[in-house]
Amino acid sequence: MAGYRELLRTPGVARIIAAQLTARFPNGMTSLAILLHVEQQTGSYGAAGLVLAAASIGQATAGPVTSRWMGIWGIRRVLTLTTAVCAAAVLVLALIPMGVVGYMIFGLLAGLSTPPVQSAVRTIYPKLVNARQLTALFSLDASLQEIIWILAPVVITLVATQVGTVPALLLIVVILVGGGAWFILSPEVGRVRIPRSRRAFGKVLGKPMVLLGTVIGFLLIGACAAVEAAVVATFGHGGIEAGLVLAVFSIGSLAGGLAFGHIPMGPWAMARRLAIVTVGLAAAVLFVDGISPATPWWVSLCLLIAGVGVAPALAVMFAMTSASVKFSETAEAYGWIGTGQLIGAALGSAVAGFLIDGVGPIGAYASAAGFALVGAVVSVVFVRGFLDLRGRDASPIPDTEPVQTIT
Repeated sequence: MAGYRELLRTPGVARIIAAQLTARFPNGMTSLAILLHVEQQTGSYGAAGLVLAAASIGQATAGPVTSRWMGIWGIRRVLTLTTAVCAAAVLVLALIPMGVVGYMIFGLLAGLSTPPVQSAVRTIYPKLVNARQLTALFSLDASLQEIIWILAPVVITLVATQVGTVPALLLIVVILVGGGAWFILSPEVGRVRIPRSRRAFGKVLGKPMVLLGTVIGFLLIGACAAVEAAVVATFGHGGIEAGLVLAVFSIGSLAGGLAFGHIPMGPWAMARRLAIVTVGLAAAVLFVDGISPATPWWVSLCLLIAGVGVAPALAVMFAMTSASVKFSETAEAYGWIGTGQLIGAALGSAVAGFLIDGVGPIGAYASAAGFALVGAVVSVVFVRGFLDLRGRDASPIPDTEPVQTIT
């Protein structure tokens, strides 16, 4: 932990981490708030699902595009534009009654304009710390983002059910604008300009680590999404058990990220960390299948073990992606990885849902373990595509032109 204390004492690091977590906090709230609001307005979960699908498609489509724009028009301009449009779209969803098609259009617009804060901050990180600290910073970032997934759903559910869905969406707008402004106006954001990429859009996927990061991100987040569906199906919506079990899953990820952050990353790091996720999820399958009663305690223990590997695997993904591309390509690379994760979340939820209807919660746990196992196998088969960061840092490859900074 001493290394993290030293890291957080580095000028600007604690501020930029806090600002980006606040700016990204709506990511853990918006889908649930839209689901509850549209269902309340239309009386149909099917309609709400269509609106969420439109928002997810928009977000997945826009990720690499808006991330690349930051190298053309600048980080602050792109974030300001997307934040304003996204806030306006959510405001319309909250205040104007519409039909399903109208909700889908503005859901799509909200997804398309989701601010690329994640791509921006991970592009900025190499300019904030020295090379020795960069891998630890990626680990800390991957760990602390679990705070979003622990707190945000609880907060928005409480507001939506106790106050109303309109206030819940308005709260998202306030945090989106306030957190976005804090991040955009941070001095660290203004000091860095991403050079314009000289390669065609999408060419960065030709980098083995970017492609592997996109595929493995798809599989890992697919597993996490299936876990969420499985836990809700096991313990129901009425009590607090499902929320507590999922919180334990996130706490395991947070603890694993902090514990493994100082360990050097070699080519086998991803396979080892995904193996932990797979073992934990496979154990959950066994417990739910009848070896032990599917109590919150046993499932929580299994998911705690699985969670220990999640943030460390994401940290490997971020650090090795950074080290494998030019600085001008990092934002777009993270955009593609984000798109892979969004598609994985959608597919993981869909597969789990069908299996829950067909064979019960056991099918969803099995699908989660299957996603993780495929990710581990991919990591083993393509181990030569992973970098060896032992003894080297995760800084991006320098561009031929100097990186511009604002003084």
